[in-house]
Amino acid sequence: MKKIVLGVIIAAMVGWAFYDMAFSGKESAEVQDSEESAETGLMIGDLAPDFELVTMDGETVRLSDYRGERVFVNFWATWCPPCRAEMPDMQKLYAEQEVPVEILAVNLTETEGNEENVVDFIADYGLTFPILMDRDSEVSDKYKVQAYPTSYMIDSKGRISFVAPGAMNHDIMIREVKNME
Repeated sequence: MKKIVLGVIIAAMVGWAFYDMAFSGKESAEVQDSEESAETGLMIGDLAPDFELVTMDGETVRLSDYRGERVFVNFWATWCPPCRAEMPDMQKLYAEQEVPVEILAVNLTETEGNEENVVDFIADYGLTFPILMDRDSEVSDKYKVQAYPTSYMIDSKGRISFVAPGAMNHDIMIREVKNME
C-alpha cells in the first residue's frame, strides 16, 4: 500500500513538473537570453537594482538610463580616507577613457556634516564625473553598503560583473572595466 501511495505522489510531482514546464516554461524560454531572464540582486551576474538620484547640479539620474554602457557605481563619503585615496584614480579613469565607462559616484550624503563639504571635495579633487546625492541612504541601503568605499562594476547589459568592498587603485579599475561587456 505504501508503495502505491508513494508511486502516486511521485507520478503527480512529475506530472506537475511537466505541466509547469509546458505552460509557464514557454514564456521563460522566450526571454532566456534577454535581460529580464536575470534576477535583480547584488551578486555577480545579477541585474543591478535600478535607482534614481539627483546630481549636485539638480539633474535626475537613473542607473537604467545607462543601459548599453559600462557603469562604475561607487559609494563614498568625504570623511572616508580610502574614498579620498581612490578618487584621483577614478578621475584619471574617467578622463582618459582608455576603455569607455561611465562613473556614478554616489555620495553617502546622510553621513556628511553638510553638503558644502561635498562641494569643496569635488572642487579640491577636480572631479568631473557625476556626483549623485543619496540624501536619505535609500540607494546605499538597497545596495547593502557596509564598507566605504564600495564599488559595483555593471556591464552594458545591466549585470553586476565585479564588486569591490574597499578602495581600488587605477590598475584594478582598468582591469575590471576591460572585463565588462
